[in-house]
Amino acid sequence: MSMAEKTGFTRRGLLGVFAATAVVAAPTYSNAFGLLRGAGDIRRIRMYSGRTGESLDTIYWIEGKYIPEVLKEINHFMRDWRTDQAVSMDARTVDIMAASHRLLDVSEPFMLLSGYRSPKTNAMLRSKSGGVAKNSLHMKGQAADLRLKSRSVGQMARAAESCASGGVGRYSGSNFVHMDCGPVRHWGG
Repeated sequence: MSMAEKTGFTRRGLLGVFAATAVVAAPTYSNAFGLLRGAGDIRRIRMYSGRTGESLDTIYWIEGKYIPEVLKEINHFMRDWRTDQAVSMDARTVDIMAASHRLLDVSEPFMLLSGYRSPKTNAMLRSKSGGVAKNSLHMKGQAADLRLKSRSVGQMARAAESCASGGVGRYSGSNFVHMDCGPVRHWGG
């Protein structure tokens, strides 16, 4: 008599139970699959700043957990370089950036144009440009403006939009893409 006949279980049946358990145990927060698409068991972010000359190439998430010390490094890197002020960046924005970068399949780091903006910096930029929101998510640490030499604004925006996890703005004239963890929306051309 086989094991399946004795117990009523087959190997295929057991694998099905394990697969169902894994699906049930998966995170159930909003847009999880879009946000995590391409993220893998580790999440890595690669950026440089032309303003400060700094570079960042780091793994900030391993097997379901953010690394607090690394998030602090990211906060400092994404600070308002004009005032040298930093805030705690929303990790969801970093996740969107990392997933988009991975989907683009490039080794080139993002060029960070703007991460956190102090209210003073935002007001100054708003006075010079009509494209700066009065209540910008940059002031909450929830947005980043990014550029890649090897990819177009359209390619970058499509990668970010495929995450279905926040706002994506195309600024073709200035050659950058805005990514944030606010409501899902997109704008620009």
